[in-house]
Amino acid sequence: MQNKFMDAMNFRHACKIFDETKKISDEDMHFILECGRKSPSSFGMEAWKFLVITNEELKAKLRPVCWNQVQITSCSHLVIVLAGIESLKVESGEVEKRFRRREMPQESLDMYMGLYASHLANTLSSDENIYCWSTRQTYIAVANMMTGAAFIGIDSCPIEGFEKEKVEEILDLDTTKFQVALILPFGYRLNPQSKQLRLPFDEVVEFIP
Repeated sequence: MQNKFMDAMNFRHACKIFDETKKISDEDMHFILECGRKSPSSFGMEAWKFLVITNEELKAKLRPVCWNQVQITSCSHLVIVLAGIESLKVESGEVEKRFRRREMPQESLDMYMGLYASHLANTLSSDENIYCWSTRQTYIAVANMMTGAAFIGIDSCPIEGFEKEKVEEILDLDTTKFQVALILPFGYRLNPQSKQLRLPFDEVVEFIP
């Protein structure tokens, strides 16, 4: 099993251009999205949402505000990863709903709510700070989706090069609730592709006795 997982890690790279003639099946795309949905998040808040775009006209409209990157239009499925804002605020009621999914006495719930509010006092002080925190959470889901895709032979390319406000405007997002964290195209590579390059293991890992 280790070899199969490492095969997926070796296969995965930032795909520069996708084969527009090849489309991902509904079953495979559902698997990829489930890898994201099942991902861990701080306090179990799951403050994310995945918008899946296959409409070619909408992809073409987004491409100019995504640094004109060809992956936006050549991919099979374009996933817009959203970071939650409103749902992370204590007053929204969503935080308590998340904690209540686990059966616990009221005193335990009060303790968790208090810990959440106090630990994140600065984080929750503005939408900007919340976005910075929730975006970091989405990257856990993004990594799992990319690895899951690679495991079944599907390519991806995480994209941070986009004009955030313009993307949100095109998608008509209510930015008090969600904001764009990252854009993640999926599809099948069109060869030749660039080689995956990584630093040596010993330069990245240090064991502390």
